[in-house]
Amino acid sequence: MVADRAAFPRDKPCAEYLSPGAVQLLDRLGVVEDLEAAGAVALQGTTLVAAHGSRLTGLFCEAEPRPFRPSGLSIPRRVLDTRLVQAAREAGAEVRERTRVEALLYDRGAVAGALVRGPDGRHTPIRARLTIGADGLGSLVSRRLGRRRSSRPRRMAFVAHFTRVSDMGPTAEMHVGRAGYVGINRVGADLYNVSLVVPEARAGGARGDVARFYHGLLDEFPGIRGRVDPRQLVREVMVTGPFASRASRVVGAGALLVGDAADFFDPFTGQGVYSALRGAEMMSDVACGALLAPGIATAEALAPYRQLRRQAFAGKWAVERLIGYGMHFPRLFDHAVGRLGQHPGMAHTLIGVTGDFVPASRVLNPGFLTRMVL
Repeated sequence: MVADRAAFPRDKPCAEYLSPGAVQLLDRLGVVEDLEAAGAVALQGTTLVAAHGSRLTGLFCEAEPRPFRPSGLSIPRRVLDTRLVQAAREAGAEVRERTRVEALLYDRGAVAGALVRGPDGRHTPIRARLTIGADGLGSLVSRRLGRRRSSRPRRMAFVAHFTRVSDMGPTAEMHVGRAGYVGINRVGADLYNVSLVVPEARAGGARGDVARFYHGLLDEFPGIRGRVDPRQLVREVMVTGPFASRASRVVGAGALLVGDAADFFDPFTGQGVYSALRGAEMMSDVACGALLAPGIATAEALAPYRQLRRQAFAGKWAVERLIGYGMHFPRLFDHAVGRLGQHPGMAHTLIGVTGDFVPASRVLNPGFLTRMVL
């Protein structure tokens, strides 16, 4: 049984970018053809523009090893999530919309389900042998399993849709500046996602007039200025964050965490959807084995999930932090982007890593890192 406080379709603040690795996972679920029929846009790679003007363009199809397909996809979350809800129901899951998890239930110290409040306001206890926390950055399940840890840099995202952004090519764009960074990608025939990410301390300036704050900061990025017309806004500015938080425990007796509930560092590399889908695959394999024994799934039976996550994500976590912290040193970051721009093969490799199909070890080695900065 799936409990979700939303009613679908619904909008969600997100870059709405699907890497080639994420597309491969969605293909395993049998939904990619439907997403493309619904207007998903092919993305050939990413163009990165640094604060002092250096730039690079990395193309998925030019990276080694080759991706599952030569492009990623971009599509509004209201379309993607609604199709995934449909797929869950088709697979036999009971999905309860507008249903909020109020508390966890326990049996001799183990999580044994949840108390949910339905759309009619009534509370219902749902007993379960395994409770999966897929409830995002503010995860209730995560907080009940252990302490939620935050780290720097703590950033907030402001996300909106526009009917027109000038001079867009076939790649997503990332623009880094003193105010933070901006990501742009086309998510429909005449629809663009423009995401502004800024330090949490600066996000306080949005109080009282989020739209004014958002458009004012967009103009601080030379590569964005004049390309995004406030009059073309078609969806209100949505806010999410702060990021850079993780659960101290992803597994406990009767429960485990997936997606942002487990950890989320920063949206720059577009890791969110891929991590959620890949984590769900690993969780599914472990859960099926853990539930062969009677009773509530034990922490010992679920423990392999923790190790699988480390094996799958440790390298990407390191790359995320390399980029995330590197932006704190604008001239060094600009120099590194310029070096990568002069060596297209290296740019393709980096974007392939962020696209979830090139091993992180192709970047996290002395040779690559030395060439990037010297």
